[in-house]
Amino acid sequence: MKIGIHHRKGSFSDRWIEFLEQKNIPYVILNAFDNDIIKQIKENKVTHFMWHFNQNYFEDMLHARTLFRAISQVGIKTFPNEDSYWHFDDKVAQKYLLEALDIPLVKADVFYHRNEAEKYIENASFPKVFKLKGGAGSINVKLVKTKEQARRIVNQAFGGGFNAFDSKAIFKDTIERFSRQKSLHNFLRIIKWGFKGIFVDQQYKVFPKQKNYIYFQEFIPDLKYDIRLIVIGNKCYFLKRNTRDNDFRASGSGMLEFAPGKFNLEAVNIAFKAAKKLNMLCVAYDFIFDANDQPLVVEISYGFQPYVYDRCLGFYDQNLHWTETQVNLEYEIINNFLNEISLIQ
Repeated sequence: MKIGIHHRKGSFSDRWIEFLEQKNIPYVILNAFDNDIIKQIKENKVTHFMWHFNQNYFEDMLHARTLFRAISQVGIKTFPNEDSYWHFDDKVAQKYLLEALDIPLVKADVFYHRNEAEKYIENASFPKVFKLKGGAGSINVKLVKTKEQARRIVNQAFGGGFNAFDSKAIFKDTIERFSRQKSLHNFLRIIKWGFKGIFVDQQYKVFPKQKNYIYFQEFIPDLKYDIRLIVIGNKCYFLKRNTRDNDFRASGSGMLEFAPGKFNLEAVNIAFKAAKKLNMLCVAYDFIFDANDQPLVVEISYGFQPYVYDRCLGFYDQNLHWTETQVNLEYEIINNFLNEISLIQ
């Protein structure tokens, strides 16, 4: 066994490399973007290849799936696997996937033609939640309160389209977070995102416009929080995210709680069962609860922000029992990956 890793500082690979060195497992750091990457993988006799690719990097989204698919054809195991990455950062793809697998989700409607979208608006009740396919931290999420507002969004969707990243929204969120949690770190983030919000980071400009589709999700009123559940193998980790002030969005708020309080544990049960159906070694779910306290999936992802979850206090097992312990999710990912835990048994 020899592990190939595409390394980017600040990603999962920091700790993957640390884990491999501690366990004396042979590995090699490779640049996935090298023209001769396939030759390098073969010459180094790589058996497993790992890359924490990121939705904020256009080159990652352009290349990662292609490389993973190619090397899997010759028996190289990848993290993430194809069942995990094909729908990554694509809320529309996830809608169809979750519906196909009968996983309870917040109802969403997608249209690819203007006339169908317009008919939908005339017959729908508002508010609705408008989203683009991609984007993390609620940056591409808006509450649509009226039919007239929905019509304007449809005109833009089937006209000039939307920027894939709304840097001004990121800047605004950073300001709001700083107002709640004054710190030097957040001040420096404001300076950073201020430039991005005003000038728009060049990195984001290369993403194509989002157009010729429209995605509306049902609005669940009076939400005060959502929960992030991360299933890795036979463990489920918990994080609560409180909504912004006078806002329905929890993702990206920075208002986090790690001690699992009282909530419907059926969400944990759904998370474990869905991971098997999805054939994902690691899957992060965003859950909300409807008026009847029934858990509904908002979206899923194989990846998430590193280090944040070090503050988790433990995990649930498949019997819904809680164990308090120190948490290192990156270690859990690579340990499960190398032990090839089957999620479909």
